Amino acid sequence: MSNDPLVIFTPSGKRGHFPTGTPILTAARQLGVDLDSVCGGRGICSKCQISPGFGEFSKHGVTVASDALSEWNSVEQRYKDKRGLIDGRRLGCQATVQRDVVIDVPPESQVHKQVVRKRAEARDIILNPSTKLYYVEVVEPDMHDPSGDLERLRAALLEQWELDDVVADLHILQTMQPVLRKGGWKVTVAVHLGDHENSPRIMHIWPGFYDGTIYGLAVDLGSTTIAAHLCDLQTGEVIASSGVMNPQIRFGEDLMSRVSYSMMNARGAEEMTVAVREGMNALFTQIATEGQIDKNLIVDTVFVCNPVMHHLFLGIDPFELGQAPFALTTSNALRLRADDLDLNIHPSARVYILPCIAGHVGADAAAVALAEAPDKSDDLVLVVDVGTNAEILLGNREKVLACSSPTGPAFEGAQISSGQRAAPGAIERVEIDAVTKIARFKVIGCDLWSNEDGFDDAIATTGVTGICGSGIIEMVAEMRIHGIVDAPGLIGTAEQTGSAAVFADGRTNSYRVYDGTASGGPDITVTNRDIREIQMAKAALYSGARLLMDKFGVDNVDRVVLAGAFGAHISPKHAMVIGMIPDAPLDKVTSAGNAAGTGARIALLNTESRAEIEQTVREIHKIETAIEPRFQEHFVNASAMPNAVEPFPILRALVDLPTATFNTGGGDKGGGRRRRRS
Repeated sequence: MSNDPLVIFTPSGKRGHFPTGTPILTAARQLGVDLDSVCGGRGICSKCQISPGFGEFSKHGVTVASDALSEWNSVEQRYKDKRGLIDGRRLGCQATVQRDVVIDVPPESQVHKQVVRKRAEARDIILNPSTKLYYVEVVEPDMHDPSGDLERLRAALLEQWELDDVVADLHILQTMQPVLRKGGWKVTVAVHLGDHENSPRIMHIWPGFYDGTIYGLAVDLGSTTIAAHLCDLQTGEVIASSGVMNPQIRFGEDLMSRVSYSMMNARGAEEMTVAVREGMNALFTQIATEGQIDKNLIVDTVFVCNPVMHHLFLGIDPFELGQAPFALTTSNALRLRADDLDLNIHPSARVYILPCIAGHVGADAAAVALAEAPDKSDDLVLVVDVGTNAEILLGNREKVLACSSPTGPAFEGAQISSGQRAAPGAIERVEIDAVTKIARFKVIGCDLWSNEDGFDDAIATTGVTGICGSGIIEMVAEMRIHGIVDAPGLIGTAEQTGSAAVFADGRTNSYRVYDGTASGGPDITVTNRDIREIQMAKAALYSGARLLMDKFGVDNVDRVVLAGAFGAHISPKHAMVIGMIPDAPLDKVTSAGNAAGTGARIALLNTESRAEIEQTVREIHKIETAIEPRFQEHFVNASAMPNAVEPFPILRALVDLPTATFNTGGGDKGGGRRRRRS
């Protein structure tokens, strides 16, 4: 048995005997303990901070004396004076083993530190980025050694950090020599660690010890919006988040209209590629400004997108995605460079694009699968990424199924008479009084209901401007609950509904939510055409989910996760009332926020997750709704609210939905549609 002192690390529990005088950092490396260091133990970076424990540790069977570590030294004092050091902390590269000791590695000193803990049922993000900083001391040139500066820099990276076969781009060669000499042959190097396709690559060099950081971007390229998260690759912290409208909207609001544009115009695909890249660069400038960083410090990026956006971003004509069998140019993950895509960030920045699942189930769905991990769920979970093109996952540890469903832009306020994007002044919450049948509402940017004192003053700067997606869903659901619209989707007359807010509007009826015309504002109404747009969108979404349930052989799911930036604002009860999602206990319907963006962030911050999602995607079963006979049957049934044939027993136990219908079969103004002949 060794007589050398015992060193025990927490929280890992790893232990070993080491000779007196061994630096704690060295002991940690030999045991495989997760203790960070950029400077390689030279007392410069302070990443290796530790907290020694003293006294009796019965759990570990040791008693730690006050002199278990070497005395506080000048390097530690210098660091504390310059940057501050929490009392009781030591630098692992300076403190050496003297006696048995218990060492705690605080979270911020761990290489693979936990970055984020999302909802309780979701996974943590463990920091393990593809690009890291390394401080090295390079051998100076010598008349007797003909090797170049790059070769000696590579030798230093191999000897001091075990980084082998490192390569460098031309821009590194163009700037390397003055940087090495300015730093006195001591430099900090940002190295992309490579993968199965690429060797490790020098991304940037700073003279001396670089006390700053490097950044990455996680980008969700949607058909309507482009959202990005700027992340510190050393801490995992989100420095800034921002978004812009996808400039391709001018070519068509939905994906198929953009595919049609590329088919009908000789250079249509090229135009859309230029537009989206310009929009991307504008976003990157905006987010760098918000984060107060230099864009040239953005060295890694991860993109997720649907298949059509995937092709247009890459400069590939999406023609084949517009017709069966909806063949992708490639479904594999891609590893590219920023300059391949004309992205205005670091010239050598790496680009990772997650794999696509199928012709209409893209890298954004793969990112949702990475974030929500249905393949690791014990219960059967339905994950719905709500957007212009809804992407749906259903699965558990047994298997995962996936499909997409063309919901269109109605859920985002488009094609709705008073609809608008989510912005200050937009109605986002709605309640209808059971007696008066009059609506009250909340708008984005104000916490007061419209019938509360002070509401008009609170919205003086924005006014009431329209209805956004979450507002129109609640509006239609409230109208259904209170008997203003029937199950087939027809608004009744004022007499039939008992609501003074209903008025005749051509051959049908409409419902007035807010009349601001007296003060120059809008007259916000819900028309029967609006109801129809929501019916079509929700029927498409539900039919996709129901089709996956058929394939799984189930009639119910254990829980539902609503993903997407819009999904985060949907009321589960109202979504179920209109039949947008399957019947389930309301407490089992949760929001994942922008899960695609979260998946992109996981892939950015933890490179091991990239191989994981590539394997997961290969195991997902893809269902193509366009060729499934039952999809149309489900769509027809799902056009009713909540559904023409599905009983929705859990919902009906909570909400008493009126059974009256307003189709009288006549041709009068208020009667609505004519009865179909049988």
